[in-house]
Amino acid sequence: MEFNVGDLVTRSSYDSDIVFRITAINKGEAELAGEELRLAADAPLEDLIKLPDQERKDLQKRSREKEEVSYRLFRQEAKLMKERNRYETSDGYKEDTSYFEMRGRVLHLDGDPHYLEKCTMLYERLGIPVYGVHLPEKEMPAQVASLIHIVRPDILVITGHDAYQPSRGPENELKAYRHSKAFGQAVREARNIVPQLDQLIIFAGACQSYFEWLLKAGSNFASSPDRVNIHALDPVYIAAKLSLTPFMDRVSVLQILHHTLTGREGLGGIETKGVMRRGLPWKQEGISFSNSPNDE
Repeated sequence: MEFNVGDLVTRSSYDSDIVFRITAINKGEAELAGEELRLAADAPLEDLIKLPDQERKDLQKRSREKEEVSYRLFRQEAKLMKERNRYETSDGYKEDTSYFEMRGRVLHLDGDPHYLEKCTMLYERLGIPVYGVHLPEKEMPAQVASLIHIVRPDILVITGHDAYQPSRGPENELKAYRHSKAFGQAVREARNIVPQLDQLIIFAGACQSYFEWLLKAGSNFASSPDRVNIHALDPVYIAAKLSLTPFMDRVSVLQILHHTLTGREGLGGIETKGVMRRGLPWKQEGISFSNSPNDE
């Protein structure tokens, strides 16, 4: 069977447990990226099974439905947060006043351009200001500093593909991970610029990443505590929750994981403050803020 870059496939040696997208083919070997999961792998072409058209359509439908459920839950909580903001800025509805929100800006570095596009669309749908950059994982440490100076983000997301490879060593050895070292080095470069955990909030990691190493490097949130796979959109929900939470409020780890598609087995971190700031009065003329309280 002929295979091409972009084909959706499974691996027969793993009982077709995960659907991958072929990202490159070289000398009978295919480089693979999880279609829904941030997992990197490779396999000989003879081990691959191409996904039939109907199964491909069914997968895309199930994926959209799952993502839509998570989105609706997030929007429900965002509306509750907005109503609380209105109550507080109007002194318990005693004052007839309007306010504006300055939501946290996200710099999202992603090793997969396909995932970056999906993430950017979700950020925009949630009303989160974002600057997305596609970079191969190993280039992130060298590029992150200049990007921070240019974008001046409140939240930094460093993600792409990763994998724990037991044949290279136990879970506590960095060499056993495909891209955890690069993620952690990028975090350290970012912390050289902004050391304070609440002035620059960092999420780092992908599927099966070295969770403890990424936290020690300076991340607020990371993957993957149980070395499980995480969903492609999980970093977005973490960043969005922080972007929409007032800077005087703390966000517990359990609270921030509530709307992710993976949960505590794949994601974790430390208690962190939100970054959204409110102001008043809101004026339609003059200075324009991209995220007014009327935006839905």
